[in-house]
Amino acid sequence: MSAKAAEAAPTAQSDTQQVIRRNGALTAFDPDKIQLAMKKAFLAVEGERSADAARIQQVTAELTAQVVQALTRRPTATPIHIEDIQDQVELALMRAGEHKVARAYVLYREEHARKRRQEATDEPPRLHMTRTDGEQVPLDESLLRRVLHHACHELADTDPERVAREAWRNLYDGVTEQEVHKALILSARSLIEQEPAYGHVAARLLQHQLNGEALRFLDFPYDGAPGADPGYTDYFARYIRRGVELELLDEQLLTFDLERLAEALMPERDLQFNYLGLQTLYDRYLQHWDGTRFELPQAFFMRVAMGLTLQEVEREERAIEFYRLLSSFDFMSSTPTLFNSGTRRPQLSSCYLTSVPDDLGGIYGAIRDNALLSKFAGGLGNDWTRVRAMGAHIKGTNGRSQGVVPFLKVASDTAVAVNQGGKRKGAVCAYLETWHLDVEEFLELRKNTGDDRRRTHDMNTAHWVPDLFMQRAEADADWTLFSPDDAAHLHELYGQAFKAAYEDLEARAARGEIRNYKVVSAKQLWRRMLGMLFETGHPWITFKDPCNLRSPQQHAGVVHSSNLCTEITLNTSDEEIAVCNLGSVNLAAHTTPDGLDHERLRNTVRTAMRMLDNVIDINYYSVPQARRANLRHRPVGLGVMGFQDALYAQDLPYASDEAVAFADRSQEAISYYAIEASADLARERGAYPSFEGSLWQRGELPLDSIQRVVEARDGDCTMDTSSSLDWAALREKVRTGMRNSNCLAIAPTATIANIVGVSQGIEPAFKNLYVKSNLSGEFTVVNPALVRALKAYGLWDAVMVNDLKYYDGSVQPIGRVPEELKQRFATAFELDSEWLVQAGSRRQKWLDQSQSLNLYMAEPSGPKLDALYRQAWRLGLKTTYYLRSTGATQVEKSTMDPARANRLNAVSAAPGGGQSCSVDDPECEACQ
Repeated sequence: MSAKAAEAAPTAQSDTQQVIRRNGALTAFDPDKIQLAMKKAFLAVEGERSADAARIQQVTAELTAQVVQALTRRPTATPIHIEDIQDQVELALMRAGEHKVARAYVLYREEHARKRRQEATDEPPRLHMTRTDGEQVPLDESLLRRVLHHACHELADTDPERVAREAWRNLYDGVTEQEVHKALILSARSLIEQEPAYGHVAARLLQHQLNGEALRFLDFPYDGAPGADPGYTDYFARYIRRGVELELLDEQLLTFDLERLAEALMPERDLQFNYLGLQTLYDRYLQHWDGTRFELPQAFFMRVAMGLTLQEVEREERAIEFYRLLSSFDFMSSTPTLFNSGTRRPQLSSCYLTSVPDDLGGIYGAIRDNALLSKFAGGLGNDWTRVRAMGAHIKGTNGRSQGVVPFLKVASDTAVAVNQGGKRKGAVCAYLETWHLDVEEFLELRKNTGDDRRRTHDMNTAHWVPDLFMQRAEADADWTLFSPDDAAHLHELYGQAFKAAYEDLEARAARGEIRNYKVVSAKQLWRRMLGMLFETGHPWITFKDPCNLRSPQQHAGVVHSSNLCTEITLNTSDEEIAVCNLGSVNLAAHTTPDGLDHERLRNTVRTAMRMLDNVIDINYYSVPQARRANLRHRPVGLGVMGFQDALYAQDLPYASDEAVAFADRSQEAISYYAIEASADLARERGAYPSFEGSLWQRGELPLDSIQRVVEARDGDCTMDTSSSLDWAALREKVRTGMRNSNCLAIAPTATIANIVGVSQGIEPAFKNLYVKSNLSGEFTVVNPALVRALKAYGLWDAVMVNDLKYYDGSVQPIGRVPEELKQRFATAFELDSEWLVQAGSRRQKWLDQSQSLNLYMAEPSGPKLDALYRQAWRLGLKTTYYLRSTGATQVEKSTMDPARANRLNAVSAAPGGGQSCSVDDPECEACQ
C-alpha cells in the first residue's frame, strides 16, 4: 500500500486540506511528507542500510493513512497547524508499538525546535486578517488578547494566555475574521475537559462573535472591543423592526412599548451561558437571515415573552415578568415555543395525540393530520388499536384485511418525508393495545430482519398494556388476541369494566361466535415483549389502566395512548386531537444545600403556569380537531429538569432513600403550586369548558386518585400515599374551578436543559466525562460538580482527566477517589434501576399526567427485565420510556498517554442490535 493509496483511502478531504506553517503561511497538505518523516525516523533507529526496507515502506504507509484519517476527521477542512500533524505522528508510532522510532522522532522535533529558537529574530512574523469585505489588515493581536482577558475575567482557574497560545497556532497569514473568532472559541473549548470554567470562556467568546454578527447586520458600528455593551437599548427596537420587515416576526410586536422592554433587558445574564448552551441557541434558535444571526440572547428571551403576552391586558408588564423568568434560567419553555413564539406562525405546542379510525378514509385522514402537525414541529403519538387485524373481513370489498402493519409503514414514511419546520425529520410513536390480534407482528416492526415492507425503521412503537394482561402474565394464564372489528368496545374500557367485557369476548370465542382470534400464553407474550424491547429498543411499555383510572378527565373520554415521549396522557377521539403545551422548572435553581427554596419555587411555578395557559390561546393550529380539544380542555404539562444537579447541590447520591424522598417532596411542591396557580387562573379567567364532572370538581386530586388503581387491582398496587403539604385547603379550592384540565407532565428536556446548563429532566448523570457533538464539531464535556468535589479533596489533575477518559467517565475503578464521591457520582448504568422506579413512583403520585422515565441496565437479562417492569407496574407508574443498555460511544483508550492529557476521541463500537440508544432522544425535540 503506497502513501498515495493511504492518503486516498481515509478521505477525499485531504485533497483540499491546508497546513499552517510556523511562520503563519499556508501550504498544501501533503501526506507524502508525513511518510517521508516517519521513514527518516525508522532509518535513524535501524540504520541507513536497513535490510527491511519493504517492511518500513508498508508500516509507514499504513501509519500515514491513520494520521491522515485522524487529521481530516473534523467536519470542515479548516487549516491544520504543523505541530498538530507532528503530534498525530507521535501518537501513531506509539500506538503501533514503535516506541524506539517514536523516541527518535521526538528527539528530532526537539532538536529542530532548539535550532529554530536559536535562529529566531526579535520580530515575529506579522499576520494579516481578511475582513468580510475582502480587505486585508494587520491582525491586531493586542485586541485579541484583550478579548481573551475579558472572557476569562472573574473565572477562577482560567488563563487567557493559555487560550492565546493554543489559538495562535491556528492563525495564518490572510486568515478570515470568522476564522479568527473560531480559533479563539475552539482553543477555549479544547480546555474544557481540564477545567469546566473554560466552557464559560468559550461561551463569552461566542457571545463576542455573535454581538459583532448581529450589530453589523443591523448597521450598528462595532469595533470588536471587548466588554462593550452590545447596545441592547438601541439595538432592540431596530431588531424587532428588521425581523418584521423580513417577515420573520409577528408585526404585532411593533405595537409594544419597545423602549420600555429594551430598558428591561439584562445583558449581564449573557454571562450565565456555558458554551454548549449558547452554541445550541446559536445553531438552532436565534433568528437569522441567510445564515447571519441578528437576534441576541436577551432579545431572544424577550421575543418569546412578547409572543406569549399578545392577549394580556398589561402586555409590557407581563412580557417583562416572563422575560425575567426565562432569562434567569429558573424555567424554560419547550422547543416549539422557543422556536416560534413572536413569529408569524406561532406553533407553540409540543405534543399531539390522535386516534386512528378503522376505515380507509379515516386512516389516510389521520396520516394527513400527522403530516400537517409534524410540519410545524409537533411530536406525534398515534393510537392504532381500532384498525382491524390481518384476516378480518372487509364488508365493502368482501375481502380480507392486511392488518394494521401496512398502514404503519405508510405513517412511518410520511414522518420521514415531512420534516419538522425544516429543522429535522418528523417523529411519531404508534401505540397498540396488547389484546390486538396483530400485536405479535407489531412487536417486530423495528427488527432489521424479515420483510422490509412490514418494518417501520423510523417509527417508534409502544404497547398500551391493560392491567388484566399483567395479571394473566403473573398467573401464567392464557391471553386471547382479538381483531378490533369483533372487540371495538374494549378500546373504550379500562379497569373492572374492561375485565368483564374481555372475559365475555373470550367466552363468545369459546362458543364459536367469534372466529378471528388467537389464544396465546400471557407469560410467553410478556417474555417476547421484553425480549424485543431489549433487542430493538421497542415497543416501549406503557400501562393503560392507571393512565385512565387517575385521569381528571375520565368523564370526557378515554386516554387511548401516550405521546412520542410517553409523558402525556390525554383523551383522544375522532373529534379531538389531544394537544399539550410544555415547559420545565429548573429544579437545580430552586435547591440549596438545605433543600428546596419554596418561595422562589412557588413564584416560578405561578408565572410558568400563566405562560403555559397563554400558549393555548395564541397557538397556531394546523388541524381543527387540535384547536377544538385544546380550547375545550386547556391541558398543560409543567415538568422539571436538573434533578441530578439538585441532588449534587445537597450531596445526595441518586441511589439513596434520601434522593427518593427528595423526588417525592420536590414533585409534591411543584404539583401543589401548579394546581393552586391553575385554580387561581380559573378565578381570573374562568374554568376550562369541560370542567363540569371532572375529578377536580369532585375535589379529587392526583394523590386521591391512587385509590382508584388500588381498588381496580384488588389491592395489587403498592404506591406510596404520604404527603407533607396542606392538601385539604387546596382540595376545596379546586372544586370551584380549574383553568387547565391537566397541569403536570415531566418531559425529557434534552435540548432546553443544554441551553440552561443542567442535567436532563429527571435523568441520572449518563457519564462524568463524554464527547458532545454539535454543528461546529466534537468537544469534551466533564461533570462540573465532580470537578468541584475532586478539587475539594485536592484530586483534580491531568492524571485524573486521563483516568476518567480511560474508564469511560466512571469514577468507580479509580482507587484514589473516596467512596463517598463514588456513591454520589455513580452514573446511570452504575445505578440499580430499582432506584429510578422508586423515585419515579414517588413523582407519579403527584402527576395528573406522566413522566418520560428512561430505565438503565448495564447487563440486561430476561429475569432482571421481568422484575423491573413488574415493579414499575406494581408501584403505579403510568408509562416507561427507553430501556437503555451500555452505549456505543466509548473513550478511545489507545490515546491515553500518562505523560500527556490528550484530547478525547469518540469511536463507535459495533452496534449490538438495538441494545444501545443515544441519551438524547434521536427522534423528537418537541418535548425537549
